Amino acid sequence: MSQNSNLFLSIGKPVKDEYGRVIGKIASFALTPNGKFDSVFVEMGNGKFSKHSTEHLKFDGTDTIFVSKNKLQAAMLCDQIPLIWRKDQALKELAEKKKISQELYQDLHNNFDGILNQLKKDAQALLEVVAKEIARCEEEIKALNYAVAHLEIEHEIGKIDEQYYKSAFTMLQENLRRVNMEKSDMEITKNKLSNILLGEPKKVAEQEANKLPKGSAYAAPELPEPPVVVYVKEIGKAGI
Repeated sequence: MSQNSNLFLSIGKPVKDEYGRVIGKIASFALTPNGKFDSVFVEMGNGKFSKHSTEHLKFDGTDTIFVSKNKLQAAMLCDQIPLIWRKDQALKELAEKKKISQELYQDLHNNFDGILNQLKKDAQALLEVVAKEIARCEEEIKALNYAVAHLEIEHEIGKIDEQYYKSAFTMLQENLRRVNMEKSDMEITKNKLSNILLGEPKKVAEQEANKLPKGSAYAAPELPEPPVVVYVKEIGKAGI
């Protein structure tokens, strides 16, 4: 998010989610002692106030977009898991080339391994949350399709005049469009997280390594396959 005083100009203006729904309006900002924007206060549509990190805000022209916690966390995990895995592989190569001691290798490897395991646990938990969001979207799509069908029936038998029919039909179609966008977005997020957990960090790591300058310690062209991790879903596990 851009850190500048012009953000104050967005106070009182509507905030939309990533699919175009107006969810509230910006009430105020919290700044750190050195003047950096830290948090945003949003008055939600139900009149309640909520406080969020300014990382949730994205500006698209005159629109202020609120990025969900799930999307932010998924992006972080999809970046960090391949990066930590790639660093651990580079560390292994350094040890094999006798550039670092075995003792130092083991100490750093244990550190990387612990971080990686925790990130994968977080990704698994988030994956379950995203799956529930997809199911919610599917239920909303089903309900909206029923609403459209009933609207068409009542219009067909003459109980709803043309003006109200067109207005309601447009509203329902717009909601269907947004929910379908959200469902597709969540499915993409789910696929990315699933790939990370099933061993795809190697592919992502290689893509990132290709962006590094030649000769970089992390730009190894051939990396061993990452271990396959099997997760067992805990009964009654709470979402994020």
